[in-house]
Amino acid sequence: MLEYRRYLIMTKKTSRIPGLHKLSPKERLQQVVEAAGLSEEVLRHLGNTGNLDSATADSMIENVIGTLNIPLGVATNLVIDGEEVLVPMATEESSVVAAVCNAARQCRSTGGFTTAMSGSLMIAQVQLTGVRNPEFARLQILEHKADIQAVCNETDPVLLKHGGGFRDLEVRILHGRTGPMVVTHLIVDTRDAMGANAVNSMAEAIAPLIAEWTGGKTYLRILSNLADRRLARARATWSLEDIGGADVRDGILSAFDFADIDPYRAATHNKGIMNGVSAVVLATGNDTRAVEAGAHAYAARSGQYGSLTQWEVDADGNLNGSIEMPLAVGLIGGATRSHPTARITLDIMGVETADQLAGIIAAVGLAQNFAALKALATTGIQKGHMALHAKNIAVMVGAKGDEIDNVAQALVSLGKVRMDIAEDILKSLRG
Repeated sequence: MLEYRRYLIMTKKTSRIPGLHKLSPKERLQQVVEAAGLSEEVLRHLGNTGNLDSATADSMIENVIGTLNIPLGVATNLVIDGEEVLVPMATEESSVVAAVCNAARQCRSTGGFTTAMSGSLMIAQVQLTGVRNPEFARLQILEHKADIQAVCNETDPVLLKHGGGFRDLEVRILHGRTGPMVVTHLIVDTRDAMGANAVNSMAEAIAPLIAEWTGGKTYLRILSNLADRRLARARATWSLEDIGGADVRDGILSAFDFADIDPYRAATHNKGIMNGVSAVVLATGNDTRAVEAGAHAYAARSGQYGSLTQWEVDADGNLNGSIEMPLAVGLIGGATRSHPTARITLDIMGVETADQLAGIIAAVGLAQNFAALKALATTGIQKGHMALHAKNIAVMVGAKGDEIDNVAQALVSLGKVRMDIAEDILKSLRG
């Protein structure tokens, strides 16, 4: 009877659910479960929102029906700017947290990671079209710098109070398929905020004035996620003794060289870096998509996509690693303050400024890259990764309690981490 009811529901399935946004999360969930023909078990599962209550979740995004819990781990062994730091990381991928722990341990003897920031400047863009004299219009806009500064600072007096606000003005002329456009960049110091809302509001406020001054038409008024005025930098040294000798070092250098000259390799190389970066960004309630977009755009700034990291040898033969990338993250606003777990992760790290957080994230990205390059240059990436992935496979086939470790160990011993083999192992364990 239940299967027949589901059949009737699915044959009449529609995504049109009028007024769904007006319902409570509980009522919304009931509607969606019924519309999709799902079970009471699904209703109970999605109704459990974990450590994020449904009211808070409902205030963060639209049409909330539940939450998706991602494992939250902590990376150990990190010494950053002379301080011992525990770093929370939110990720679903095996071996990411362990890789950072191992990489950080191997550079403790040389002082760990040193970080720096280029500043906390963000860019808002205002696009102007329909001007026959773009060079003339460019100068008209530049002449109003003082007016623009006043409007920007009036738009966000709280930011101004905290030492931020308008800093500079740039005007660029671009030539597209639809004709020339004049693009104004508002350079704004956003201090400890990521700053998207602040700079977007400033762009909105300035746009009508630019149109009035030039006689053109303004269209897009929005920030750029290529935050190249907000670069996070981190560096560290790994001694030959700690990493296993010159052969390992040279293998890492060769792997880096490959990534730096070949976009096909660089894409996976940088994805590995972002495994660590995005895990900390997500754990702290910051915008993973903004950071990822900025990182990859920055990696292609030369015209060819390349490595976000650099690897070299110092005078003593030790391995030097460094990373430089845009990192627009904040401590105030958005999910960083509204999500209770995000607030706790900041407390675990003990960060007091957005610059400090960005430095920690950059250090994690560098550590992640070291671990991946070392694995590639020695045992191969799969050995460590698959050993951890084996536990996931064990859970997927229904292993419980001690069965999980027993199935995982058997898979690793066989060197075949596959679901069909895991099922056979579990059956034999259960007799």
